[in-house]
Formats: sequence, C-alpha cells, structure tokens
Amino acid sequence: METRELAYFAAVAEELHFGRAAERLGIAQPPLSRAIQKLERRLGVTLFDRSGRRVTLTPAGEVLAREAAKALDAVAAAEHRTRRAGRTEPRLVVALKPGGDGALLPDILAAYRSCPEALPVEVVLCGVTERARLLRDGTADVAFLHRPWEDMTGFDTEPLLVEGGVAVVPARHPLAGRPFVHLADLDADPTPRWPDPRPPHPGASGRHASEPHASAPHVSRPQVSSKPLGGSEPHVAAGLQAGDAAQIMQLVALGRLIAVVPESAKEQVRRDLVCVPVVDAAPTTVVLAWPEQTRSPALAAFVRTAANAANAANVATAGVAGTAVATASVAGAAVAGGVAGAGAAVAGASLAGTDVAAGDVARWPAVEPGDRVG
Repeated sequence: METRELAYFAAVAEELHFGRAAERLGIAQPPLSRAIQKLERRLGVTLFDRSGRRVTLTPAGEVLAREAAKALDAVAAAEHRTRRAGRTEPRLVVALKPGGDGALLPDILAAYRSCPEALPVEVVLCGVTERARLLRDGTADVAFLHRPWEDMTGFDTEPLLVEGGVAVVPARHPLAGRPFVHLADLDADPTPRWPDPRPPHPGASGRHASEPHASAPHVSRPQVSSKPLGGSEPHVAAGLQAGDAAQIMQLVALGRLIAVVPESAKEQVRRDLVCVPVVDAAPTTVVLAWPEQTRSPALAAFVRTAANAANAANVATAGVAGTAVATASVAGAAVAGGVAGAGAAVAGASLAGTDVAAGDVARWPAVEPGDRVG
C-alpha cells in the first residue's frame, strides 16, 4: 500500500463521507472513490459499508483505520526526525502546556546545563491536546504529560510528581468559601469538554468529559481524555467546548462551568477565581514521556536531571506534606503533591546513542548553556 492510499482511506474513515473527505484532501470525489475501490480490490475486503443512508466502516475497515493511523504517524515522525538530525545545531525540544511541569522545569533547566551531554533546550508551549502529538510526529523529543488522563501508548515514561485536584470556581460561587469539597458537591455544575485532536471513533466529533478512552479505531492523532479527576459523571453543558486552559478559565469566570485541575495549576489561575481542594479527586501524575526506543545521551541526561529535581522537591516539601497529612485527618482536606520518582532506570540502553536536533514549530528561543530562564 502507498502512503497516499492510506491518507485517502484515513480521511474517509474520519469523515464517513466521501464528499467531505475529498474536500478536505483537496481533490474531486470521483478519484477518491476510485482510489478506495482500488484499495479494497487489492486487499480483497470491503472497507466501507455504503448500503445505508450513511457510510460506515466494516470490521475490516476498523482494523485498517487503527493501523493506518500508526503508519501515517510513523511516516510523519520519520520525516521530522530525519530533517532535524541533518541540522548543524542540535537542540532538545521539550513540549508542555503552560503550568504542566508541576513547577519543576526551571530547576531542571538550571541543573541540566551542567550535564556534559546537555544540548540547548527549546521549550514548546502548546495546548492540552498537542503535547503527545508533537512527540509522536517527531517534532518534540520529550514532553510533560499527565497520567491517567493521556494516552501513553508508544512512550517510555518517568513519573515525577503526584498531585491532588482542586476545583476552580468564581469568587462569588457558593463553594468558593469552603475549605474543601467532594466531587459530589460539583454535580450541579457543568464541566468542560475538550475538542478531540482525533475523533473517539471515525466520524465522531468530540468527547464529553465523562467519557473514557474509546476502544473504537482512531485514525488521526493521539487522544487526550478530559475526564474529571475522580471519574465522576458530570453534567456537561452543550456547546461548552474549550480548546485551552485560558478558554476554560474564562468560562469559569463567567459562571458557565467548574473545572477540576491538578493542584499545581493554581499558579496559573486568574485573580477573580478561587481554587478549592477536592478531597476525593483521583491523583494526577506528572510524567516525563519520550518515544520508545529513543537513543540519545542528551535526552537520557535530561530525564535523569528531571528525576533528581523531582526527588529534591519531594525532600524539600516533606515537612509540609507531613503537616498536610495531620491537617487532612482533622479537616478532611486532600493531601496533594509528593513524588513518584525513580530515575535511575532511564539511563538504560534505550537512551544510549546519538544526539537529537530541533524541529520547526513556534517555540521559545533556545535556552543556551549559561542563559537565565525567565
């Protein structure tokens, strides 16, 4: 099969409409239909059921949808990584959402500069749904992700911080003055849903916050689940879809919804909003993730440095955490923070090899050795 044929098939599988798929691909519909028919004849199977009022995937089509997504991602990643490897000034590209590093990145960068294997670091700030995609397509070398809310398939990971959750509410909200809340206290308010970087199944167009990762085939980009911490079934207001944290905070300020976020996100919250600890929120683990089988001394040094920084943060806050435990036993407040660190294993064979160079996406300037991180 040719890459072009897989791209044609993937477009139809996502749209479940030949006309829309052709428009998206920038071609006429008849050539697209002929290409799909040719692919079906070559494989000896029917990929789409065209007998009803709408196009649907057959079981064989569902299998190819999953495999086509992997193949197309691999081709895109190969192109990006090859171009980057040919550059004369290598960089280590780190992707994260604003505030998604658990406040660890400044210390990591400061310590990383002194590593013999260190490369200049480029920090790519991106949306919630973009970080894993940048890893998969070869644009980024490493990213700060959040378990269990993101798909870690195909990544090696190093856990750094374990955080509790807080509910972000307007200052005038009835819950704003409480020392803590439970997830059940939030049932009356809508919660946000993220726009999906790929449909939960071909032809679908988004996922509500209460829905887990679907097992149906995916045909474009990595999935991010925005299920609230704790796994409760929220009331989702129709149309309240937000693409980034700033949009979410604006909707919260307008009284349109409540957002449950990791505790470290408090630093990014507007002054007119209040963060209330959620006692029974499921923990979020901040992890460092990179593609499996990566061979890079610079990346190995960065992961080791991140693990050491997380361990140091845990030691520094051990006394505070002990106080929080005592307080929680009386008041019922959640104890957030702590490190699920390891780090020694990341120096293994999968990260021993050649250097990594940078990609071309919008990003902060490179952090050169000796520069201050602002």
